[in-house]
Amino acid sequence: MCAHCGHELPDGSRFCPSCGAEQTASQLPTAVGGAELRPSTPSFPIGRLGDSTLRPGRFAPGEVLLGRYRIVGLLGRGGMGEVYRADDLKLAQPVSLKFLPRRFADDRVLLDLFFGEVRNARQVSHPNVCRVYDIGELEGAPFLSMEYVDGEDLATLLRRIGRLPAAKATEVARQLCAGLAAAHEKGVVHRDLKPSNVMIDGNGRVRITDFGLAVRADQAATADPAGTPAYMAPEQFTDQPVTVRSDLYSLGLILYEIYTGKRTFEASSIADWKSRHLESPPPAPSLLERDIDDAVERVILRCLEKEPSRRPASALQVAAALPGGDPLAAALAAGETPSPEMVAASGGEGAISARAAWGLLLGMAAALTAFVAITPFSTDLGLSRLTNGREVLRARAQSLLAKFGYGSDALDSEGWFSRGYGPIRYLADHVPSTEWRRQMRHWPAPVTFTYRQSPRHMVSRSPDGRITDDEPPHELSGMATVSLDANGALTYLRAEPPQVDSTTALSGALDWKELFDAASLDLSRFVPAEPRWVPPSAYDARAEWTGQAPWAREIPLRVAAAGYRGRPVYFQVLGPWSRPLRMEPPRVTMTRRIADGTIGFLELVAIGVAVFFSRRNTLLGRSDRRGALRLALFLLGAEMLTWLAGAHHVPEFRTELDSALLAAAVGLQVAILSALLYLALEPYLRRQMPELLIGWARLLEGRFRDPRVGRDVLIGALAGVLQTLVLHVTNALPTWVPILGQTTVFEDNNMLSGGRWMLAALLRMPEQTLFGAIMLCTILFVLRLVFKRTSIATVGLVVFLTLATLGGENVVLETPGSLAWGILMALVLTRIGLLALVAMVLVFNVLQYLPLPMALDAPYAFSSSLVLAAVAGLAVYAFRLAIGPRPLFAASLGD
Repeated sequence: MCAHCGHELPDGSRFCPSCGAEQTASQLPTAVGGAELRPSTPSFPIGRLGDSTLRPGRFAPGEVLLGRYRIVGLLGRGGMGEVYRADDLKLAQPVSLKFLPRRFADDRVLLDLFFGEVRNARQVSHPNVCRVYDIGELEGAPFLSMEYVDGEDLATLLRRIGRLPAAKATEVARQLCAGLAAAHEKGVVHRDLKPSNVMIDGNGRVRITDFGLAVRADQAATADPAGTPAYMAPEQFTDQPVTVRSDLYSLGLILYEIYTGKRTFEASSIADWKSRHLESPPPAPSLLERDIDDAVERVILRCLEKEPSRRPASALQVAAALPGGDPLAAALAAGETPSPEMVAASGGEGAISARAAWGLLLGMAAALTAFVAITPFSTDLGLSRLTNGREVLRARAQSLLAKFGYGSDALDSEGWFSRGYGPIRYLADHVPSTEWRRQMRHWPAPVTFTYRQSPRHMVSRSPDGRITDDEPPHELSGMATVSLDANGALTYLRAEPPQVDSTTALSGALDWKELFDAASLDLSRFVPAEPRWVPPSAYDARAEWTGQAPWAREIPLRVAAAGYRGRPVYFQVLGPWSRPLRMEPPRVTMTRRIADGTIGFLELVAIGVAVFFSRRNTLLGRSDRRGALRLALFLLGAEMLTWLAGAHHVPEFRTELDSALLAAAVGLQVAILSALLYLALEPYLRRQMPELLIGWARLLEGRFRDPRVGRDVLIGALAGVLQTLVLHVTNALPTWVPILGQTTVFEDNNMLSGGRWMLAALLRMPEQTLFGAIMLCTILFVLRLVFKRTSIATVGLVVFLTLATLGGENVVLETPGSLAWGILMALVLTRIGLLALVAMVLVFNVLQYLPLPMALDAPYAFSSSLVLAAVAGLAVYAFRLAIGPRPLFAASLGD
């Protein structure tokens, strides 16, 4: 009988015709394929106590070894020694003791194998792997103690009953995959996986045993060939490197046996085994067992591919392919980081009930309606309507500059909106909110339109390529800038006089009234005052006046003006809110310092985490490099499209190239940092909170019509509208309750401009959304790493979000809203998932500064309506996906 597999041997046979193992120990090792092949160590616990076929061993029952182990009986004997059942008197538990034969006590090769078994097996702790406890020595003979498994090995079981029933075979196969995956997760390649090294205990649990030939995965390429020929992968017969896929080949051979009751190949010598494994295609299992499941046959044949790269990537992929397999549960049970594909495959269909879907959609409609309804009381444009659009104000600015003697040589120009923050902030700080908000309805809208023109092309050095008040600098003669209020009244003028002027005579007195008329101010109501504000450009005439604002008599105004050679070069309407910013240090509130400090500190932590863990995950093969690449390319593409739509372009190739390269540099910075954060974070979320990534993983796979994607987007969109509603309710409250220091919500100036500027603003939002969502996930990961518990990490995330969103105007009023934001965002991320958080932040970014309220005659009516329709359309589309393939209206009547 073969000492390795128990097969009956022909007389005088040196090699077992079943497993190919050499039967004469004195002639080890044997050359195979030009390399040394060491026989595998046998699996000893193959029978129960009292097996009459076993000859007496070197130790008698009842004998106590080393004062600790009391021998119960001999379990098995083979060419590699004996295994005894014993009681550990110190720990009061049964154990198995494995002894090398005395004649091998000085054999360095076998001793290395023996000690290597301990080293490798002790690294793997899993319910489906037989545990090895320790190594000892008795009278110069080494032995190891290991878990006692009261059962029989799979080889004996299959000889006794033939194939396993399909359900039991699948159960055994899944446990084999879990145990093997646990070994691979620890970097251990078994190299001798076979039925006789698989134990089935009395409860039917599978235990993988005998790691005597196992090697570290990073050392497998240089290790000597070894294994049992009947169960060796093709590359184990050659000089090809041995990997975890070699174990999967052996796993496929075992699965073939347990489902069919027959071996894949039969041979009578090592050379024959080599030929079968290298050249012979495996017969389809269905030829032997007609009722075998198609999925089982496919996965077995995949495992038995001759080329390792064509086999499954891991044991968990094999488990996932088995009937009824849950890849995510299998990965988590094995302690392995599930692949993105496994995460995407988990979670079932993902469709929600029609009742829940309709509830979410109707909630979305109600929240949107409430949001639009409250904007007349919560927004700047709700306080005072805007009736003049960008083109009207641009034409007004051009006519004023032409009237003042500028514009005939203008080559380039640009105009943009900004918030008229100074006056309303002054009122909010000094007048009860219920009073000044009521008065504002009769004043110009708190919006400023600024227009710049230049005799040369204006080139911005900012990363987004935008023209601003100071970019490019006012350094060219003939450059001119005007700012108008919402009604087109002049509030600011700056023009650059000639750099060289040889004339000495004045060209005429400057008509100050002309400037006052342009500002819709009555000069007769202003009193001359001593000049205090120094014009920013050269001048030869200067004057200032004081008076009151015509729209609010209680607000004092100061008007400063200057001219050069009869043309105005400076004009500014100054109020109590005006400050000499070039002389004063910036004012930063304590809450703003807390918010900035919190964000800055955690950004530094996030960068450190990104660099360290992205490298670690990449080296361990856990990172989703494809997902990170897609994310980086998307962010870079969004940055470049934003530049293309929103930058100020000029017809100069070199200038445009420089601007594009600057925008690309900023885009690369964001893309690389986001990709590093993703590589660092995503594998840990897959391992610790994989349910948060199911919708995201499916979206990255291109499954845009998946019900789980629709569910997450629908919930996230509703949360985004609720978050926006919280913002606007907070800012609307002072309309009815007298509160100091709180202004209203201002609109996005680019969306107010419409056209390509609105497009640029919308293109920027996905970039801001994804980067922000990844940062929040990184913070959650860091908190989870520190506190070990998801619940505590979630509370920490709420605290962070609350602190990070402080720094507004009235901390008492805004803190509850910030807390509500933090709770809502943390719940969406930790309860629903990353995709829902992305949808939430995206909808919030789109809606929070949308020009509202709606009015048919408002210049922004079309663009705002379009954005609202897009948000509503996204919700309806997500609702339809979330229901799944069921009919829309039939589903609505179900449940």
